[in-house]
Amino acid sequence: MNKNKRFASALGRILISAAIIFLLFYTMLPAINPKSQDFFLFLILSILIILSVNFLAYMKEFLSGLGNRSLRLERDPVTGRFRFGMCQADGENAPLRSLATPLKYGFGLIALIIVFMTAANLIGIQFFNATRYRDLITIDSGDFSEDVAEISMSQIPVVDRDTATRLGSRKLGEMSELVSQFEIESNYTQINYKGVPYRVTPLSYADPIKWLYNQKKGLPAYIMVNMVTQQTELVWLDSGMKYSPSEYFFRNIYRHLRFRYPTKMFETVSFEIDDEGTPYWVAPTISYRIGWWSGKDIGGAILVNAITGESSYYDKENVPQWIDQLYDSDLIIAQLDDNGRFQNGYINSVFGQKNVRRTTYGYNYLALDDDVYLYTGMSSVTGDQSNIGFVLVNLRTKATRFYTVPGATETSAMASAQGQVQHLKYNATFPLLLNVSDRPTYFVSLKDDAGLVKMYAFVDVEQYQIVGTGQTIDEARKNYRTALNLEDVEIGEPFDVLEKTGVVDSLASVVVGGNTVYYFTLKGDDTVYAAAVTVHERLPFLQPGDRISFTCTEEDTPKAVTEIKEMP
Repeated sequence: MNKNKRFASALGRILISAAIIFLLFYTMLPAINPKSQDFFLFLILSILIILSVNFLAYMKEFLSGLGNRSLRLERDPVTGRFRFGMCQADGENAPLRSLATPLKYGFGLIALIIVFMTAANLIGIQFFNATRYRDLITIDSGDFSEDVAEISMSQIPVVDRDTATRLGSRKLGEMSELVSQFEIESNYTQINYKGVPYRVTPLSYADPIKWLYNQKKGLPAYIMVNMVTQQTELVWLDSGMKYSPSEYFFRNIYRHLRFRYPTKMFETVSFEIDDEGTPYWVAPTISYRIGWWSGKDIGGAILVNAITGESSYYDKENVPQWIDQLYDSDLIIAQLDDNGRFQNGYINSVFGQKNVRRTTYGYNYLALDDDVYLYTGMSSVTGDQSNIGFVLVNLRTKATRFYTVPGATETSAMASAQGQVQHLKYNATFPLLLNVSDRPTYFVSLKDDAGLVKMYAFVDVEQYQIVGTGQTIDEARKNYRTALNLEDVEIGEPFDVLEKTGVVDSLASVVVGGNTVYYFTLKGDDTVYAAAVTVHERLPFLQPGDRISFTCTEEDTPKAVTEIKEMP
């Protein structure tokens, strides 16, 4: 009978420990992988749980049998060590059940884990591996005028993350049936969608009660913000997204990934859409290239359909073309800094600092060839007011090119642009690097205190005192070229144009970036055309039925009107 009770007690301790450890795993979601530091933290906490459960059960057994139990401290006649434990209260010869033995082995195992983690960290430190940290990213030399084509002024993205957030909130606020149930996730991932730069983000449940009412149907839509026109679209889905960070239990995207891929280590999970507009969660997988868990890099990615939960793993060389941000920007910046710091070894990075360089304080994105590139300047560690050049990094392939263009830092360019309109107290966004007349040029949006874009500025990289500002991009570019003494040089069109003549069928006007834009269609033609009010002074008087003749870009959607030749 006593054996049965002990067996039942041991089984109870095992079940209780297993249940608590499962809840710990369910909450922490560590990768079951010896390369994961979270896994070893999970092991330490699991051991502490087992020790605590056994100790509490031990004490319960003692207290429940207080009449025939006693605690005793004795010295082992063989080893000479003192033992503390519980025994039957029937004399000094009663066998002693030690309390110290399980604690000794448990804490001994924890000590071994801590020693291993310390050793793993030491073998990966930069002092011993400077060259390997330098080689985490390969930087090739590039030709700016060849690699970065001059784009149409109608294709320049003017929306940064902050503006996209404001536009998205405003769009959701227009939907009374949604605003009380859902909020907007803060992702706003920058992607290229059909050749146009967008920021996309999903909705999320406002609170657990809203989730309870809506979780059967899922999240009904996601938001797209056109970074060029600032048009914001709420994209409705035929079937709602069932997997997202705002879900609970096993439909939470992080828990869904962990239980389907228990050994994979994940970098930041981002939201993207494929070429058909289907929402996906992109979970890059981590691999370590230095020591045991140092030199973090990306080995591949898991793509999860946000609607169905179906997932597939791809090696980094085989990820689909529509993936735009496989590599996290902060990871790329860290690798660029290590590459610049350790050009001549660790000692040189501290003392001599020959050829040591670093990234500047910030980055932006550039859309090239249907990919998203991270842009950041590179500066000498001893010079904070100028760049020695800049890099472009493909965030899907990590192909990296360095361009030797000495010039102003981005912060200096921002200050220069703000100085041109200091009486208006506008704030400059972080610059975007463009090719204007084969010159590296910073493009800056100037926003008021409400976060609305009011003006634009072009700042020369090499001579940041040369600035052109305007209320439209075309006006700012013209003023910039004038400042460069290029106003008499014929400006070739960087894009094909069409000549159109027809009768206006429908017409609407909207305010984009503080400027009025007129959208219209022609009779017998479903194409949408967009004309800024600055194109022609009589645009505000245009009416359906009027005949109009104009030129427009061939590839834009909507097609941007570049010149109006005839109108009433």
